[in-house]
Amino acid sequence: MQHIPLEQPIVDLENRITLLRQMAGTQGLDLEHDISELEEKARALRVQIFTNLTAYETTQLSRHPQRPNSLDIIKRICSSFTELHGDRQFYDDPAIVGGLAQLDKQPVMIVGHQKGRGTNDNLTRNFGMPKPEGYRKALRFMKLAEKFSLPIITLIDTPGAYPGVGAEERGQSEAIGRNITVMSRLRVPIITVVIGEGGSGGALAIGVGDRVHMLRHAIYSVISPEGCASILFKDSAQAPLAAEALQLTAERALSLQLIDGIIPEPLGGGHLDVTMIADNIKNTLLADLKTLGKISTTRIVAQRPQRLSAITFFTED
Repeated sequence: MQHIPLEQPIVDLENRITLLRQMAGTQGLDLEHDISELEEKARALRVQIFTNLTAYETTQLSRHPQRPNSLDIIKRICSSFTELHGDRQFYDDPAIVGGLAQLDKQPVMIVGHQKGRGTNDNLTRNFGMPKPEGYRKALRFMKLAEKFSLPIITLIDTPGAYPGVGAEERGQSEAIGRNITVMSRLRVPIITVVIGEGGSGGALAIGVGDRVHMLRHAIYSVISPEGCASILFKDSAQAPLAAEALQLTAERALSLQLIDGIIPEPLGGGHLDVTMIADNIKNTLLADLKTLGKISTTRIVAQRPQRLSAITFFTED
């Protein structure tokens, strides 16, 4: 399993525990006392490290190479999933996945960003950064959901929309703007979960939801800490300072009423227990579907602009 620097002290202890267990087995030594002490130390260290994360440490955890991606979650929360492909204009962008699914016998349309697992897969998925055709693909799926009166679930996990020349030539900003506009008018319930990185317009393009949640170690921001630091401080090494200023954590987003709830994760990150966070996400989705199912479509659509207006505030000197 790959690790991030934040985890290294715990990994070192766990490696020592593994080595002692091997020695006990091969040499017949009684090392249980030493092993127990190291296990207790590892548990205490995990609590110490992950109980009070800084904003930038949370950012690192949201990018963990083993963090569950959209397909990991979909296959665990859905009894069936039929992936759909293509935008019917250019090509099938693998940075966006989506299709028809069953969530506890409830038919739904699921759309999400898809990061890769490993270098080759990440290159194929463009590190979860969609191009215009990816957003047009997502919009095609959502319009199909509206046609058949299916609730829409979106899973956000992207550093942002791909900023390449080709993407700009094919109308990246137009595709994002159109998605936001159309989603605000879709006559079906929309539930959004930020499962990893929620980066800028690339996240908002599938993030107009009637209910919006974040996993505890996910982030949601107008720009990455590194990008912000490069602009404001002319030094990407100032990313930790920028992360604090961006207030991108789930706790801060909830306090600012940008989201409706925080979905729990295991101490140390969702990669440690994918089944747990999948169950938590599923329970949240089912509760939201039940609540939204009692609200008329007309009222749901009318509440979307009100919801966005309510989170806008300013101060005067």
